[in-house]
Amino acid sequence: MKTDMELQRDVLDEIVWEPSVPVPEIGVTVYDGIVTLSGSVEDLPAKWAAEKAALRVSGVRAVVNDIEVKLSTDSRRSDEDIALAACTALEWNIVLPKNLQVVVDDGWITLTGKVQWQFQKTAAEESVKRLTGVKGIINNITVKPHTTPVAVQGRIEAALQRHATLDANRIQVQNEDGKVTLEGTVGSWAEKEEAEKAAWSAPGVTRVENKLLIQNRKP
Repeated sequence: MKTDMELQRDVLDEIVWEPSVPVPEIGVTVYDGIVTLSGSVEDLPAKWAAEKAALRVSGVRAVVNDIEVKLSTDSRRSDEDIALAACTALEWNIVLPKNLQVVVDDGWITLTGKVQWQFQKTAAEESVKRLTGVKGIINNITVKPHTTPVAVQGRIEAALQRHATLDANRIQVQNEDGKVTLEGTVGSWAEKEEAEKAAWSAPGVTRVENKLLIQNRKP
């Protein structure tokens, strides 16, 4: 197990390795494997890139992202301009339905509407997060499948067994009317995310509660 000081050093090194993040503006503290990022960046993608860099580090249990987006003068846009750009980006994304709505307040985008799959909810957020002038995104899109869940638990368990990077025997799957709960342990945050992604891929899933614990495995 890494100490908090070792984790802090590794997270800082990983952020330095990420070219899209201005490292001098970001602070890193660690307590009991939980990483807190602070400071400021000039755009939203840099904030999220720092978070992903931290989550890539072995031993990190969770990340609290307190980085503030402080737009440069050249990056500032009116809420009207951001709303227009966001609506256009959503309309041009072929995987998205046409019922999504956008609200912009002081550079923060709120997305609402309904989709059939979790990947569509994620795609909507990806479509607008790199727009100039965006400070943050609140994704309130709901997943409402048209199909009813059929043998969801068995399909998810089979998908986990097929996944090369996951030890499916350490993961328990429970399903209740399309609401899936994952419990057990994984070796990294990346594995935790992969397990959740596999669960969302089952037809009829409306919610995934990821209770998997990150536990460093002995070599």
